[in-house]
Amino acid sequence: MIEAMIEAKGVKLSFGQTPALRGADLAVEQGEIVAVMGPSGSGKSTLLHCLAGILVPDEGEIHFGGQRIDTLGETERSALRRDRCGFVFQFGQLVPELTAEENVALPLLLAGVRRAKAVAATAPWFAKLGLDGLERRRSGELSGGQAQRVALARGLVAEPSVLFADEPTGALDSLTGEQVMDLLVASAREQGTTVVLVTHEARVAAYADRHVMVRDGKVASLAAAS
Repeated sequence: MIEAMIEAKGVKLSFGQTPALRGADLAVEQGEIVAVMGPSGSGKSTLLHCLAGILVPDEGEIHFGGQRIDTLGETERSALRRDRCGFVFQFGQLVPELTAEENVALPLLLAGVRRAKAVAATAPWFAKLGLDGLERRRSGELSGGQAQRVALARGLVAEPSVLFADEPTGALDSLTGEQVMDLLVASAREQGTTVVLVTHEARVAAYADRHVMVRDGKVASLAAAS
């Protein structure tokens, strides 16, 4: 059997008295792109945060690259996220004080790469994602689509094992969203990056290899993308 790159087993998590996950199970193989779908409040983003080691489940197990991570301390889980994970969120969440190239270089800088080398490593991404000439602009000087492409470059620049994308096109118009997803999928395929994509949009989920439906805190169905 192929060992999953990332896996949740019987994961339960409540916020106070409110259950968010009620025994969720999910396995994602190396290089696979999986879309996690479901209605608002179903637990899909909570599941992503557990898979990434941001949240620790009350019950169940999370495995990442063959290692159980829900039993690790916060320092170890933070190091795992820094070294092996990339993230793209709905609104990009760029650091407004930094230029575009500094934002892209941030994961490398946090990993201890020297500034000159980290900034140099961003250059191919600006060409690849159609951002040439925008390296020195700050987030307030970028369009929504440009900012999200910068966020995508930041998520992939360190060649993570897994990219977690939470509603990455939710703040974009349809055409720009399609452009961002085209770039996300192409870049992930090129690097062999596993992608866990949370979305409520069928057109975005169509880019994935497989769909996972989350309802009432459980993985209710699995289906290959059409």
